[in-house]
Amino acid sequence: MGTKYIDLHLHLDGAITAETAIELAKVQGISLPAKTEKELEKLISVPEGCTSLNDFLRCFELPLSLLQTREGIRRAVQLVLEEQKREGVIYAEIRFSPQLHTRKGLSQEEVLRAALEGLQDAPIPANLILACMRGADNQKENEENLELARRFLTKDGGVTAVDLAGAEALFPTRDYLELFRRAGESGIPMTIHAGEADGEDSVRAALEMGAVRIGHGVRARKNPEILEEIRSKGIALEMCPTSNRYTRSIENMEDYPLLMYLESGIKVTVNTDDPAIEGTTISREFRFLKEHFGLTTEQEKMILRNAAEAAFTSDERKHSLYKNISEIS
Repeated sequence: MGTKYIDLHLHLDGAITAETAIELAKVQGISLPAKTEKELEKLISVPEGCTSLNDFLRCFELPLSLLQTREGIRRAVQLVLEEQKREGVIYAEIRFSPQLHTRKGLSQEEVLRAALEGLQDAPIPANLILACMRGADNQKENEENLELARRFLTKDGGVTAVDLAGAEALFPTRDYLELFRRAGESGIPMTIHAGEADGEDSVRAALEMGAVRIGHGVRARKNPEILEEIRSKGIALEMCPTSNRYTRSIENMEDYPLLMYLESGIKVTVNTDDPAIEGTTISREFRFLKEHFGLTTEQEKMILRNAAEAAFTSDERKHSLYKNISEIS
């Protein structure tokens, strides 16, 4: 029996393939700036010359333009999860920031409700993570995002956590400490992008916020104290190898710390981040780790078990995921 995957770090706007973009444009009556699927792929794919996270984030403009209506958002969630199922994913958590989808007049709540409608017809179990955005003038929008998460919070089939995403190097994680401490006091589970484009203090700030998962965490590798805190608290790291290579989270991929983290007892998971933009899939991520780092079958199973345990979902769903993982040959 083939491997069954779990993807905990999957951005909606980073998962819009050229095929999906064409479908979304069709149902919304939008003209695309390319005539063929191949030409479109060039517009939504990160260039090999990408030198930073900030350059990487510019690739999201076209996908975001297709995610500004109820129908576009609803259909996108369905199509992305259909693609995930084809890739062997049995459970996914889609993260997105409602404030980025209001250009055509939708409220953040209308954006969220459209995404929830997309989940209803999803071919695999999935949940939503609402992301606050790093930025200079969006405190009000972030506050509203957290309020929506509080109101719609559930254990399955909806909003199960919040996140902080965006340009980490420009807007330090620590600037959002109080905002997310309040989220924690409201009982909202959180994952925080940290240690991707900024250093170890970003990871430390995420821990102080009360994050139970950290997106990436690559740049914490040289601080034993922080790594021990991550290990002892059972914090899961959502690692995304291909993304980290493109965004230069680490200068030399030979130093990529995933196996070091895993062997030290840290709860490592493997994810795609932005599969359409990066041209990757969850199976390719694991294949890369096998070919370049010698990842074993037992280590792969451990990573998948970590993902099942760290998932923002119900105990019943976790039990089902464990059962599926145990069947992997």
